[in-house]
Amino acid sequence: MNLTKREFMQVLGAGTMAGMGLGTYAEADAATAANGLYDIPKFGNVSFLHMTDCHAQLKPIYFREPNVNLGIGSMKGNLPHLVGEHLLKVAKVRPGTAEAHALTYLDFEKAARRYGKVGGFAHLATLVKRLKASRPGSLLLDGGDTWQGSATSLWTNAQDMVDACKLLGVDVMTGHWEFTYGMERVKEIVEKDFAGKVDFVAQNVKTNDFGDQVFKPYVIREMNGVPCAIIGQAFPYTPIANPRYMVADWAFGIQDENMQAMVNEARAKGAQVVVVLSHNGMDVDLKMASRVSGIDAIMGGHTHDGMPVASIVSNKGGKTLVTNAGSNGKFLGVLDFQVKDKKVVDFRYKLLPIFANMLPADKEMDALITKIRAPYEAKLNEVLAVTEGTLYRRGNFNGTGDQLLLDALIDVQGADIAFSPGFRWGTSLLPGQAITREWLMDMTATTYSYATVTPMSGATIKTVLEDVCDNLFNPDPYYQQGGDMVRVGGLQYSCNPMAGMGKRISDMRLNGKLIEADKSYMVAGWAPVAEEAKSAGNKPVWDVVETWLKSGGGKVKARKLNMPKIEGVLPNPGYVA
Repeated sequence: MNLTKREFMQVLGAGTMAGMGLGTYAEADAATAANGLYDIPKFGNVSFLHMTDCHAQLKPIYFREPNVNLGIGSMKGNLPHLVGEHLLKVAKVRPGTAEAHALTYLDFEKAARRYGKVGGFAHLATLVKRLKASRPGSLLLDGGDTWQGSATSLWTNAQDMVDACKLLGVDVMTGHWEFTYGMERVKEIVEKDFAGKVDFVAQNVKTNDFGDQVFKPYVIREMNGVPCAIIGQAFPYTPIANPRYMVADWAFGIQDENMQAMVNEARAKGAQVVVVLSHNGMDVDLKMASRVSGIDAIMGGHTHDGMPVASIVSNKGGKTLVTNAGSNGKFLGVLDFQVKDKKVVDFRYKLLPIFANMLPADKEMDALITKIRAPYEAKLNEVLAVTEGTLYRRGNFNGTGDQLLLDALIDVQGADIAFSPGFRWGTSLLPGQAITREWLMDMTATTYSYATVTPMSGATIKTVLEDVCDNLFNPDPYYQQGGDMVRVGGLQYSCNPMAGMGKRISDMRLNGKLIEADKSYMVAGWAPVAEEAKSAGNKPVWDVVETWLKSGGGKVKARKLNMPKIEGVLPNPGYVA
């Protein structure tokens, strides 16, 4: 991209979310409110619509954004590591507005009740159709983590999401959690269901034996006479973050050199716009943008960051935009380019929240969702308990939804300590809402969600915490393997994200007593990546947690978060206690 710094600064202010002040629209009907929020003037001659990390949420949900998203070193104070009012200031969004609720955790319970649920494919479909009608030729890009995260996606072997995405009109897709259905299932969907409809692209997935491309590295689509390349970047650490046996024949990785080669190849074939559809995570995308030239924009996912402005990264070839469109179907990114003389000369970017009560449900999509869910409705809606406090997952160290899982694992299995993976998917509940089987599955539904209890020495426990902490807080984004910190129950500890490898975790205590390195402790967990776990005969974690929920007399008290003591990084605009 060849915009000057001055040109970028002029359009940056136009890159924020559409403004819908509470005073203007608080009393308006849904149609009027929708017009205020979703009427975006057409700009330029090339447009991309971007969704990512919906995690199989077909219906509207509540979703609380994090109050902890720490940036360390050069990442401190920069997107995406801003929360609450710090993020609103950069986004130029007023507190108390619908946008502020979509972007932040601020006044979550009050705002959620006021503005209602977010997401839902029927409501998303309405907005996609509206934007495609105003932007002829525009492409809908899906950044992945689409086929996993719900009961119906698990029970239908991802077919529910495949059918919904085809109806939604997804044009190009890349992946991550998709691969946890196994190589055969992924290839079956790509080669049969998606044939002639959806391009699945991933330049960084190759065969282990000969290094052949498993999927198309990119596609070139012509939009209003402008050839546009979309290059895929699947999650590079899939075989580490998820079970290796599920992708045994495939190699992943970041692969900067191959990315540069693909950019050059696409340009040589006439592409005037080059967009990378990425599942790297935003910090990795920002570094890639500085190292690979010739990319106009990286539209990213994986870290679930709803970014209301595009970051602008300089490299030896010019500048690259980096965006991220949140998670759970609650946002749709809109990136418009003006292309003249075979190059991008200007842009506009919007991040649109999907408010279910402001966008009517698309009838065709609504009918498909009803059909998909019909055989499972009774099971999904079974009430297991009622929560007295807000339940949520997001945050670097813990969330009340994960705390519930931890408490259940310890109580039911008689463990001393419990670990829950630092997954970022999962939906939220408000006080007084029913904890249904559907919510429990929203928090746990993977193809390898076995519950475990394992004896571990104090030294091993520290090693586990140190390894995960380094994945999260390594100062080099290319060594960050995604997800948040492992959630810990029973054990208290201190964490210094700025310390060196192996030195971030200290003062580990159980019931006030220091953990002893050579002493054995019973540690509960779930979602083991080892292949032998699938044949060990362990119960799925949802069965363990359901037992705990049903034994509580119908109510679950507000969970008390077990948070580590944070050292060395506070104050920080990515941390609000």
